Order: sequence, then C-alpha cells, then structure tokens
Amino acid sequence: MTTGTAAPPAITYRLATREDLPVIIKMLADDSVARKREAPNGELAPGYLAAFDAIEKSPLNELCVADQGGRIIGCLQLTYIPGISYMGMWRALVEAVRVAPDLRGQGIGGAFMRWAMDRARARGCGMMQLTSNKRRPDAHRFYVQLGFEQSHEGFKLMLG
Repeated sequence: MTTGTAAPPAITYRLATREDLPVIIKMLADDSVARKREAPNGELAPGYLAAFDAIEKSPLNELCVADQGGRIIGCLQLTYIPGISYMGMWRALVEAVRVAPDLRGQGIGGAFMRWAMDRARARGCGMMQLTSNKRRPDAHRFYVQLGFEQSHEGFKLMLG
C-alpha cells in the first residue's frame, strides 16, 4: 500500500475565457508594482471587459492562462507584431506575466514562458520581447535565466 499525497494535476496552457477574467485580474493586482493601477478582488471594470473582447477578436493578440486542474495559476498576454526592421522579422511581445504567489519558485513560470516562446515560433516570430518594471529585480533574474538579454532601456508615456 502506498501512502502520501497524490501528484498535483498536470498544467495545461490555453487561451483565456471571459470566465477566467476575475482570477486574472486578481493575479495582476497581487503585485506591489501593479496594485495601485488594477482593480482589487477581481472586479470586472468595464475596461477589462472591453480589452478582453478586443484581444479575443484580434488575430494578433492572445490572453493565455496556465490551468492546473481547473485552477488558473498563471497568465500572460502575447501580441504578434510584424516589423520592418530585422528584414521584416515578426516578433512577439509578452506582457502581464504572472504566476499564483503560492506556486512561485517551482518552475511554473519558466515552463509557461517556454510554451509562449514555442507558440510565438509557430506563428513565425523570430524574436520575443518584453518590458519589466525596474522595481522587479526577481522578474529580471527570471527573464535572464530564460535567455532574455537586457539589451535596451524602455520608455513609457501615459497618454491620458
């Protein structure tokens, strides 16, 4: 007779559904940098719903989740961008990368990002790029470990 706990359910990666939004929003808000700009407790503000609808309709955008036995444990957004530079190379922009706080440090984020990289390659992208807030040194180490190079300084300008 074997004793112990059962292995956790396998993680699957898929496109997000509207029903996933409250959990995604909670993950986005559960972050010291993003807390002030996101709705707490997964509240479905109209902007989130409009953004989801636009992402869902766009062939160049995907909101993705990592799902473990019906629990959303990670999210990220992929945007596919045609480019003139690099001889017309397509690139993938990855944003809003999150893993549930209680599961960080277990390789889930790395596996999810590798899945996203494979997805981008399958779409013909030759490069993946991202920005990460300067106040997130742990995230920077994570991306460097995945092979990302800190090659540029990023700039943002809020337009509203």
